[in-house]
Amino acid sequence: MNNNFKHRPNFYKLKLTMAALVLVMIGYTPKAEAEQGAPSATLMHIKGEQAKGSSAALVHTEQPTKKLAVIIDDLGNNMVGTEQIMAMPVKLTVAVMPFLPSTEKDARLAHEKGFDVLLHLPMEPKQGRASWLGPGAILSSLTDAEVRSRVEKAIDNVPYAVGINNHMGSKITADERIMSIVLDVCKERGLFFVDSKTNYRSIVGKLCRAKGLPQVDNHIFLDDVASEAAIARQIEKVAEFLKIHESCVTIGHVGHSGKKTASVLRQSIEKLQKEAQFVGVSDLAREQGKPNIILP
Repeated sequence: MNNNFKHRPNFYKLKLTMAALVLVMIGYTPKAEAEQGAPSATLMHIKGEQAKGSSAALVHTEQPTKKLAVIIDDLGNNMVGTEQIMAMPVKLTVAVMPFLPSTEKDARLAHEKGFDVLLHLPMEPKQGRASWLGPGAILSSLTDAEVRSRVEKAIDNVPYAVGINNHMGSKITADERIMSIVLDVCKERGLFFVDSKTNYRSIVGKLCRAKGLPQVDNHIFLDDVASEAAIARQIEKVAEFLKIHESCVTIGHVGHSGKKTASVLRQSIEKLQKEAQFVGVSDLAREQGKPNIILP
């Protein structure tokens, strides 16, 4: 028998193997053809949608680069909605009022959840009831030493606070003497200040720039009107704001509107995540690269 003929089966096997390899390389899969009625297309990397012609397309999604900091005010007094806020599956910032029954408990729980904690410092408004301020409020009638003492004691009373924001305070945030003292204490303690913007004449931003502190401002209040429909409209404003800005700070509350705010926020998470990442407000302060700020 011809020796060359003996080796022909191996030669045919090699040809079949090479043919099969070519079919794999071009994306032909007999099983997919039998199931779908046509050869499957080569998988494509597409942002946010499947490759056409393939039910098993590899979807490549990118994390949004924009940032959303949601601050929830008025914790510290066993307020309605606190439990629902603490159960949120995204990162939030909670602002805790000092010297109240659940101040320390709320701050510690929020920290354990991975949330940012702020001291929600009561400050005198232009109008409003004094009873709304709570203990340790910063008043325009205080001396420089009294302002400093109250701010320092309030910071010490809220565990894990990385910054301060104002509770009410439309009068004080326009008072350069008092706000200079408050911000000096912030800088000494390695904290930053978030201006809730209860007064459009606030001088907090100007003073922060002068003192080398981060400037972080509230952009949108979520629940001035305590109905789910109104809160949902404010959420829409947040989404629209993020379409033209790199970051947004928005403030909601526990208490009167607490459960409604929590409910609408939870329902809106997926929508908002298409626009931005949920971050702690400290992330926005950190981005500004100011020295002397101690952040988690």
